[in-house]
Amino acid sequence: MTEKCAITDIFRQEVLAMSAYKVADARGLIKLDAMENPYNWPDELVREWLETLKACELNRYPDPEAKQLVETIKLQNTIPAELDVLLGNGSDEIIQILLMALPPHAKVLSVQPSFVMYQQISRSLGLDYIHVPLLAESFEVDLPAMLAAIKTHQPHMIFLAYPNNPTGNLFNAESIKDIIKASKGLVVIDEAYAPFANASFIDEISRYDNVLVMRTVSKLGLAGLRLGYLVGSPEILEQLNKIRLPYNINILTQATAHFALTHHTVFDEQTGKIREERNRVFEQLNKQSGIMPYPSSANFILFKTPKNKATQIFAAIKQQGVLIKNMTSQGGLLTDCLRVTIGKPEENQAFLSALNNSLDSLN
Repeated sequence: MTEKCAITDIFRQEVLAMSAYKVADARGLIKLDAMENPYNWPDELVREWLETLKACELNRYPDPEAKQLVETIKLQNTIPAELDVLLGNGSDEIIQILLMALPPHAKVLSVQPSFVMYQQISRSLGLDYIHVPLLAESFEVDLPAMLAAIKTHQPHMIFLAYPNNPTGNLFNAESIKDIIKASKGLVVIDEAYAPFANASFIDEISRYDNVLVMRTVSKLGLAGLRLGYLVGSPEILEQLNKIRLPYNINILTQATAHFALTHHTVFDEQTGKIREERNRVFEQLNKQSGIMPYPSSANFILFKTPKNKATQIFAAIKQQGVLIKNMTSQGGLLTDCLRVTIGKPEENQAFLSALNNSLDSLN
């Protein structure tokens, strides 16, 4: 009889030591925890979209290179002709592809706090992940510390979210350029929240031979599609394309993303509403005693609560039917912090009322 297999003998120690990424159950709650666009499509647009899906041949494999969608992305984002685009099943797959291309035990550098998947995927692949803390309160890049880390560790890859998640701020562009110039490895600028920021490094790619820009359509209002893309030189993307699994972008995603991006004015209007609401919510948070919101160029706001009260306030807000994100457990600069996604006006008002009630209950 075969002996029972031991899990600890099969999987790598890096995997055994990890915790799975958890997504909160939002059923029955106003969902303001995941940086999603809260708006649906107009009924007329939905009908037109459904008509386009009738032409999809589900019995056939999709275009492995998604050529039509790539051209649409280039056109809508005014991507220079000399650059190429690689598509992924969300930004997560693109991060995975980038990191899988590195040699064993390569060094990966980012700031802290930032998008958790840089660290999660790096460590799952056995890579050496290094982070440099952001400056307290301003959440700006500590440039001297970053440059020192680059000199010491010579990272193969650097990730910088622009704007940063979960802090919401845009790093100083000149600091990013200094990091690019100092790095002998690739620098990936993650622009997931570009629709809300009016700032981008896409025009800088042609000026440097080590810059890639990563984007997603999730925050634009298409989170359910799981589509991300990477912009860079054809020479670099050619190597990454060897790792990308064939047919990774299914036919329905290709057709829907192409349709949506050619009707971008709808999403432009929605992101405009979200920016206006972001400003209103920020002003209201600023008026709350004991609450300190941080300026945001994204579709969410990080805010600090009274000391050792974040979890209690989070739970009280949830009990009133609103789900936001509790960040305090991550520690460091996020201690006592909560993060709220900007929703529809009535959803934001429900959050503000719930927060006010929660603060009153502390007194």
